[in-house]
Amino acid sequence: MSPAPFSRSADLKRLRDEGYFVQIQGGFLVMREVPYVDRQKQVRTGTLISSLTMAGDETRTPDTHVVYFDGEYPCRADGTPIQGISHQTNTMINLGHGLTARHAFSSKPETGYTDYHHKMTSYAGILSGPAAVLRSDATPRVFRAPEDEEDSVFNYTETASDRVGIGALTERLEGERVAIIGLGGTGSYVLDFVAKTPVREIRLFDGDEFLQHNAFRSPGAASLDELREAPKKVDYLKRIYARMHRGIVAHAVALEASNMHLLDGVTFAFICLDDGEAKRVIVEKLEAIGASFVDVGMGLELDEGSLGGILRVTASTPAKRDHVHQGRISFAGGGANDIYSSNIQVADLNALNAVLAVVKWKKIRGFYRDLEREYHSTYTTDGNMLLNGDLE
Repeated sequence: MSPAPFSRSADLKRLRDEGYFVQIQGGFLVMREVPYVDRQKQVRTGTLISSLTMAGDETRTPDTHVVYFDGEYPCRADGTPIQGISHQTNTMINLGHGLTARHAFSSKPETGYTDYHHKMTSYAGILSGPAAVLRSDATPRVFRAPEDEEDSVFNYTETASDRVGIGALTERLEGERVAIIGLGGTGSYVLDFVAKTPVREIRLFDGDEFLQHNAFRSPGAASLDELREAPKKVDYLKRIYARMHRGIVAHAVALEASNMHLLDGVTFAFICLDDGEAKRVIVEKLEAIGASFVDVGMGLELDEGSLGGILRVTASTPAKRDHVHQGRISFAGGGANDIYSSNIQVADLNALNAVLAVVKWKKIRGFYRDLEREYHSTYTTDGNMLLNGDLE
């Protein structure tokens, strides 16, 4: 993580300048070595943890007055608990990013906290005041040199997960090296969702140019000048999403037998192709390297003046692959290059197909609850019907 927040945010800089041991971990501001008194009237140290509200690399007014605390419950100098700040107590709260807490405290000034210096020093004072009564050198201003901030795949702090308490779940996606194969309508939306997760790497595969029709079924809005350039899809999309995620690698090629090595090291893949012949080789490679994957498909027809059809999501993991080769994925036909193929796509259904695929990935990785553990699902537009099959 860049040190910029501590140089660009006056409240964070002031905390460090005054000797508080503060760091940013994930979407949290962490103050370490805060002295407090336990029930045995012993002076100990704990950690205060606050969610962060930021605009780029600058802090905004804190969105909540609540903080977490990792340590025993703090007491007055006589060993009686400081009840006025009590909010929530648990055996252990896993906040992710290597952070845990045992308590949450609530102490709100009438006008709220003006900034993070105000918030963190207020709580540090409440906890350390009794400790200073018992030991004159007990202070949270330890003037300790901060450790290096954690290495992040994001260009700015990801605060969305931690402010709602799902940082530990999001960590389950961190080690992934994801391939998105095909960056048409559905694949581009898959990228939009995956780029907002902390996966280590996102490899993009597509040899086609980004043209006018692509602009109308992809997220965002391309400018006329960008369309005139006719960039490769992977280059156009990387240029956009690299603003957020550092781990995007663009391969402006169609995957085939001669370049399958480009998938080495991938842990999960989204296959968003119509070309069944190419898909067969890709699936064989992914199975050989032990990678899980999701294959998506869309079949729409224009009939009696309206569109109808089915979206498909088929998953495969090392634990279950048999259904893939029993007709769930078609390896026939030339896809978009086949003059007999139906290739109707619209942005909303592309996005929905991508959503279903990404949700399935997250279920496989334990982010979402998955009681049925289906490996094949279809959504039918007529009747709004979602059906599951091929249960584990």
